[in-house]
Amino acid sequence: MTTVTSYGSCLKDSIAISICRPVSTRLYNRAYARFKVPQAAVIPNFHLPMRSFETKNRTNVEDIKSLRLITAIKTPYLPDGRFDLEAYDTLVNLQIENGAEGVIVGGTTGEGQLMSWDEHVMLIGHTVNCFGSSIKVIGNTGSNSTREAIHATEQGFAVGMHASLQINPYYGKTSMEGLIAHFQSVLPMGPSIIYNVPSRTGQDIPPSVIRRLQGHVNLAGVKECVGNERVKEYTDDDIVVWSGNDDECHDSRWSYGATGVISVTSNLVPGLMHQLMFEGKNPALNSKLIPLMEWLFRNPNPIGLNTALAQLGVARPVFRLPYVPLPLEMRVEFVQLVKEIGREYFVGDKDVQILDDDDFIILGRF
Repeated sequence: MTTVTSYGSCLKDSIAISICRPVSTRLYNRAYARFKVPQAAVIPNFHLPMRSFETKNRTNVEDIKSLRLITAIKTPYLPDGRFDLEAYDTLVNLQIENGAEGVIVGGTTGEGQLMSWDEHVMLIGHTVNCFGSSIKVIGNTGSNSTREAIHATEQGFAVGMHASLQINPYYGKTSMEGLIAHFQSVLPMGPSIIYNVPSRTGQDIPPSVIRRLQGHVNLAGVKECVGNERVKEYTDDDIVVWSGNDDECHDSRWSYGATGVISVTSNLVPGLMHQLMFEGKNPALNSKLIPLMEWLFRNPNPIGLNTALAQLGVARPVFRLPYVPLPLEMRVEFVQLVKEIGREYFVGDKDVQILDDDDFIILGRF
């Protein structure tokens, strides 16, 4: 019996049987000699999806630890609820021009909780592609489901993010040992910031948990919202920490040893927040900004920020529910705050407006 070593196409629709015809080895080799390896396959360190415990990212964790001003960037929308990428790119570029060193993509401020994971990872990839050489891109890929956190963090590093932001499991809370196991599941993938905000999660991440994780090579530090005494506790132990409270960040930085701030207010006045984090103690500037910060957080974030950016004309007045704009009296108050601080310090170049209630678009389905 003769063994055939190369085959061509089979006649699949034969009534009785499929008949295969042998193909000349010489013709086969000649046809494939023209094939060239795709360029992407030979680029060193090209980021492709990998297994959970393989290295995803070549960003040095020390580069993340040194960031002083990180903006939790706003996600603007079109009237149909899709991302307004043109407005988004303008906002990110304004951060770069005014000295921000990093952005959190899809955090609470960026309404990651209202995104599908497809939207979320797309926005991370878009930010890396457009701005990754100018600013560090930190994707909020944490979840209260460890499985989701692993998958989203894999995808985030696969599209090139420099670091991840990891929240502790909320609603379905776990034990202290469970917290450690949760974070240990995502830390091997790349540089990560652990985010402690008990007012949102319903559970504090105590220092004992962070100390158990302190030796991990990919732990960049902690975004801490409990207060400056907790900040001091970490800095005394040589743990990098960023203030998560804008109204405390000046003292956190200059009196308690924080590296910097992960800020909401810097969406509006990035240049002034840069001064606050880079140029030494400045209680006068801090006092000048406190009324704006208090206004921003009088209602749950990001309601105030979304309303303010719409009033400044740098984002369309579009809200995804459950967020709705601030009431008229607070919009009037914001106009006065802008005048007191100085319109030139705020993003955008349009006059600040009060806006009518009918100017806002509120979407329940998007």
